[in-house]
Amino acid sequence: MVGGNLFHYRKNSWPPQEYINRATLQLLDIDGAAPPEHALRRKLNSHASILKEFSITFREAIQMIRLGIRLWHYVREEASHGRKAPIDPFTREHCKPSASQGVPLGGMGSGSISRGFRGEFRQFQILPGTCETSPVMANQFSIFISRDGGKKYSSVLSPGQHEGLGKPSDQGISSWGWNLNGQHSTYHALFPRAWTVYDGEPDPELKISCRQISPFIPHNYRESSLPTSVFVYTLVNTGKERAKVSLCFTWANSIGGTSHLTGNHVNEPFIGDDGVSGVLLHHKTAKDNPPVTYAIAACETQNVSVSVLPCFGLNGESCVTAKDMWGKMVQDGHFDQENFSKGPSMPSSPGDTHCAAVSASTWVEPHGKCTIAFAVSWSSPKVKFCKGESYNRRYTKYYGTSKYAAKDLVHDSLTKYMLWEEEIEKWQNPILKDDKLPEWYKFTLFNELYFLVAGGTVWVDSGLPMEDSVGINSVITNEKKSKRKHVTIVHKSARLVNEDSDASVDVDPSSGGDTALRGSSDEEESSSCGSGDGENSLETSPIKSQKPINDDDVGRFLYLEGVEYIMWCTYDVHFYASFALLELFPKIELSIQSDFAKAVLFEDRRKVRFLAEGNQGIRKVKGAVPHDLGTHDPWYEMNAYNIHDTSRWKDLNPKFVLQVYRDFAATGDLSFGADVWPAVCAAIDYMDQFDRDNDGMIENDGFPDQTYDAWTVHGISAYCGSLWLAALQAAATMAVQLGDHAFAEKCKNKFMKAKVVFEEKLWNGSYFNYDSGSSSNSKSIQADQLAGQWYTAASGLPDLFDDCKIRSALQKIHDFNVMKVQGGRIGAVNGMHPNGKVDETCMQSREVWTGVTYAAAATMIHAGMTEQAFTTAEGIFLAGWSDEGYGYAFQTPEGWTTDGHFRSLIYMRPLAIWAMQWALSSSKTVPKAPMVVAMDRSHVLSDTANSFCNKGGVTKRVKKPWCFGNAIFHCSC
Repeated sequence: MVGGNLFHYRKNSWPPQEYINRATLQLLDIDGAAPPEHALRRKLNSHASILKEFSITFREAIQMIRLGIRLWHYVREEASHGRKAPIDPFTREHCKPSASQGVPLGGMGSGSISRGFRGEFRQFQILPGTCETSPVMANQFSIFISRDGGKKYSSVLSPGQHEGLGKPSDQGISSWGWNLNGQHSTYHALFPRAWTVYDGEPDPELKISCRQISPFIPHNYRESSLPTSVFVYTLVNTGKERAKVSLCFTWANSIGGTSHLTGNHVNEPFIGDDGVSGVLLHHKTAKDNPPVTYAIAACETQNVSVSVLPCFGLNGESCVTAKDMWGKMVQDGHFDQENFSKGPSMPSSPGDTHCAAVSASTWVEPHGKCTIAFAVSWSSPKVKFCKGESYNRRYTKYYGTSKYAAKDLVHDSLTKYMLWEEEIEKWQNPILKDDKLPEWYKFTLFNELYFLVAGGTVWVDSGLPMEDSVGINSVITNEKKSKRKHVTIVHKSARLVNEDSDASVDVDPSSGGDTALRGSSDEEESSSCGSGDGENSLETSPIKSQKPINDDDVGRFLYLEGVEYIMWCTYDVHFYASFALLELFPKIELSIQSDFAKAVLFEDRRKVRFLAEGNQGIRKVKGAVPHDLGTHDPWYEMNAYNIHDTSRWKDLNPKFVLQVYRDFAATGDLSFGADVWPAVCAAIDYMDQFDRDNDGMIENDGFPDQTYDAWTVHGISAYCGSLWLAALQAAATMAVQLGDHAFAEKCKNKFMKAKVVFEEKLWNGSYFNYDSGSSSNSKSIQADQLAGQWYTAASGLPDLFDDCKIRSALQKIHDFNVMKVQGGRIGAVNGMHPNGKVDETCMQSREVWTGVTYAAAATMIHAGMTEQAFTTAEGIFLAGWSDEGYGYAFQTPEGWTTDGHFRSLIYMRPLAIWAMQWALSSSKTVPKAPMVVAMDRSHVLSDTANSFCNKGGVTKRVKKPWCFGNAIFHCSC
């Protein structure tokens, strides 16, 4: 896809009429069948090139050889216990990544399935932490057309040939009619919907639109959790003869990979209410994973009849083969109605594949139109973590845990999808119709949200775990299943755990039993994924909190750093991505922050070996914000990341303080603020150890002790230092609001000292140096140097620095990191030398990070530099999403090199594009605030603060919602 003429021009609009005949667009302009004015578009016959992965240089390989050896041994050790290492650069998928992705199916947190722009279903993430990338080619929509004049057409509605599924045979799907060229067919993506328009393919006189709809609806915490998608086909007959049109939806009993061959899978037809009929596919998973049931269905109406083939196979040994199924549809255009009464099929044998088909048929009169709706749902009610508990997924709160919930899900999808679309359009239209926004930005803003579905999200009900139930805030569950030792429970109001106590309980009676966890052990943690007894078991907690179900409780939410970096809610990356959740699902964002607040007051003394240095330390240090919530036992075994000891990182604690304050200010939720305040205090206090000369400013320790975990930092750094300044200001302001005036004074004094040191050490007249050391890259221009100022502005706090310094630094980033690399067409490179050459100190300094580029653009918007902001961010669209780019649509990586080679596809950080939208929205109502000048000594909680308290959602668009009347720093508000 990427050629020598890369980015020779910029396209400013992508009107649908450039891809579809105008007459066809007019014919489809009914009931949402026509694609939207703003969308990402591709021809179905576009080449899906193989993506190019990054490689390290010889020098980098020498620098990381010890780390590589240790990591290799660690990956092998985890595999020997049946576990996947969180980071595994040595194992490659059989299916090479290609530029073929499209809008994924389903809501959030119940498993997801991606669908390529050419119609293939792939990237199955039904089980947590697993991603089966290869497409299941038996999962298809096909069309069969018979006209009164005798003409017949039949084709799979996906272009291209394939290698088949399972045993290659002419009895399998290779016998189907793969007749679609795709030259006159187009794909249009505007998450959470997608349109595929077949403009005269395969029948020149039949226009077809397929509209894919998933229930991703901001602020709707019920529908957005549902594992389901709808496909609405609109058929327009432009011919002179009426046409009998049959659409067929086929599905394999598979959760991706080779799971269809494991045996004991059962298919079962059903007839539901309101004309919804189809087939249930009960899938027995391997390795004792929870079972999965699919439902595929169509809706019968006065003009549409539905029939099913409950079971067919992919080889000649099946009673009914894929070839038989195709022949039946070509001949009759439907299946036998008695198939509905066949009952469950015999379980499949190992090596065989059970598939099912649902057909919907209708007559379309000359110049007539008709609509046919299909849906697929999947019910995987239980989430089971390898070393931890089993939980019920969020959707089971409404549909229960029965395997037959899939039937109810598919019914509700087919009867409610029009209501979903109304809500989606209400949400999207104000942005799509804003003429001041660039077109590429409008649809890329929504399309980047794909990660909240396809990023391995897990959303569980906060009720009791499914087995050996205890309260959601309890520490211990099953004694035999756990390997935690010497557990201490500490009430969440305590700032720090008593280090001298190994087994104590400190509970405030008014708390209702809310607890935080402290586990300790002097032994290295067990590697077994199974149950632990005796020496590796834990004492059972004396506290079990039994809370009643709360309808406002949104449960607990996890999402991966990336499908290649399997760690839940990686916090240094969530710092960038969290704007999307705060804007669209603020209750989930507060839930995640609450989980991390509890984690700050938690200590786990089990030994862990850190791979970069080879030393040992404890898994979780009290007062330190964890890097992540874990991998194999989230919430209880945190810090799955073990490259460095992240308790020594300098960015995590300030990022926690900044996110908490931003969320507190934006939502006005005072109870949230009070609940997390002890953790905020602990996080600030913990950082004192890194201020070694008592000048108020923290110092880095000469290793990559922040989110750039391959980029060494010495002394005071622009990145961590600005975060620390911003955190002190945020903590001081929050302290006054919550009445902790002594802590406010402490933070304010630190801030005033640290600010002077920061500017003296790093400001060089035009930007802030990378760090205060004497290395070859200490004077590098870092794209992320104003991370603290970004959050300060996003939270409505006074600027950290003079406006002229902020604008000068941002202009430097724009002129050097952006414009000096391929003319600004690939985003902002992380590091740039003052001489205009890319900083090649390490692989991360020479990379363009997509989320960091969006964050820099957001900072520019806050500073009034909107033109530079959109120029900066547009590079990510051009390189990642456009037809002329590298092919990363719906799989945006962490970053790419200056020649476009990716690292870590489907990554969390690019959600930071929503920080740009946050900046655009807030700048309309929040006036420019002055820099910090003095302390406001008023100590009375104002009535105005209580008046904007709104726990139901974000209130940032209310005029100055974050301007507290008695903030610690003066504000012109």
